[in-house]
Amino acid sequence: MIIDTHIHLDDKRYNEDLDAMLARAQEGGVKRFIIPGADPLTLPRAVEIAEKYDNVYFAIGVHPYDMAAFEALDFEIYVHHKKCVAIGECGLDYFRLEGSDEEKELEKRKQKEVFVAQIEIAKKYKKPLIVHIRDASKDSKELLLAYDAKEVGGVLHCYNADDELLTLAKEGFYFGIGGVLTFSNAKKLVNVLPRIPQDKLLIETDGPYLTPTPHRGERNEPLYTIFVAQKISELLDISLKDIKNITTENALKLFHIY
Repeated sequence: MIIDTHIHLDDKRYNEDLDAMLARAQEGGVKRFIIPGADPLTLPRAVEIAEKYDNVYFAIGVHPYDMAAFEALDFEIYVHHKKCVAIGECGLDYFRLEGSDEEKELEKRKQKEVFVAQIEIAKKYKKPLIVHIRDASKDSKELLLAYDAKEVGGVLHCYNADDELLTLAKEGFYFGIGGVLTFSNAKKLVNVLPRIPQDKLLIETDGPYLTPTPHRGERNEPLYTIFVAQKISELLDISLKDIKNITTENALKLFHIY
């Protein structure tokens, strides 16, 4: 089977056909799903979905774009829930920094503070991290190492193919591979994929975003992880069955889902 380790089922774009979409996925061999915590406003919806479906789990966290909501989020309410499997998605994202150099530095400092706080929460509750990194590889790696995130490990969601991050595999971190791998301009990720330890590979959609070829332009959904698995199989010259088995075992191990 395949486990979709990063799917925003709490997104409103799934409201109308959630049952049918999950049924399609299961028929296609995608059997389990993890909803990352990004926007605290949709967290109750994520919990509701996880409670409705036996094979759906959730994480609690705050995306860098939503960090203003961090202080108001009571992790204690959710972190002990039996379906809560991780902290995140949290991390650093410098892609949309705006304003003067001083304003940009202030934004970076705030992001780092919220990220570090969530690393500490993960360690406190012994939950793995779901880490979002965009245009911030160096700072992200430094914080993960400085604050001993290896105590809980985690996944570098939508791994950006940065060589600098590969060494985090030795620190207990996994690498989430999604639809980007199927894009024609994904040469960097295609080239670095064989260097990722196989026991650290995970599959994800990041739906409703980053829809793989041949469905680009459509809403992404868990069934489409099969195209990611096929591409990994092709690039690594490993059977599709083995890729499914390897990534499933990795997900079960990281998120303690049994």
